[in-house]
Amino acid sequence: MDFVTLNNGVEMPLIGFGTYQMPARITERCVGEALELGYRHIDTAQCYGNEREVGAAIRNSGLKREEIFVTTKLWGGRGYRDTLASIESSLRALDSGYIDLLLIHEPTGDFNEIYRAMEAKYREGSLRAIGVANFLETNFNRLLESAQIIPAVNQIETHVFRQQTAMNRLLKKYGTVHESWSPLACGRNGIFSNPTLKEIAQAHGKTVAQIALRFLTQQGIPVIPKSTHAERMRENLSITDFDLTTAELKRIRSLDTGKSLFAWW
Repeated sequence: MDFVTLNNGVEMPLIGFGTYQMPARITERCVGEALELGYRHIDTAQCYGNEREVGAAIRNSGLKREEIFVTTKLWGGRGYRDTLASIESSLRALDSGYIDLLLIHEPTGDFNEIYRAMEAKYREGSLRAIGVANFLETNFNRLLESAQIIPAVNQIETHVFRQQTAMNRLLKKYGTVHESWSPLACGRNGIFSNPTLKEIAQAHGKTVAQIALRFLTQQGIPVIPKSTHAERMRENLSITDFDLTTAELKRIRSLDTGKSLFAWW
């Protein structure tokens, strides 16, 4: 398993397993299968409604807690005090002792105060790393004005059609890891039938999904693809045994539209 090292020295697996829009009734099974297949990074969030099931899958996996990296994200907090309570609710739901990475899910509420509460819990030791999600340039810079701890991660929409090159440069400047959500563009924009990706996939004996994921991980951008099918889980994990050539990377870079496919951030 390949890792990226966060700005506080914590290692985060480069390939994670996403649980967005995964019903709670199947989450424990799917996360359990992912862990059996070799995933060691599980990504959840308060608003996904499946933290409890993620925690159960981890406890029942037979793996040591320290072998698994767990990310969750805050939702609906408005300021310092309710954020402290919100963090405690995630700790209880996951019931895994600590959270490896806690993110602000989006730049709403008084996110400077929300982050200050996260810094306090980080210093207490219940959070191994803290960061943000969906913070683009303006809000990221606003956060840095008051943050005492530089965010370890910024999880943003990143895929072949929105490569976030400007944000990548900004995050590297501060040592913040650029992580991708929706690395397969949720199947939108004809990604799986894209002629460029299909041609490159054929050259490597891989699938289009594997090429799209490798494009990101080869640049050191962690990914969290989601699937409820074991074969797809296995496929998404099997992307470290080849490298894209300089020419192939250039061709994929030409697919960048610079626009969101979701109109969220």
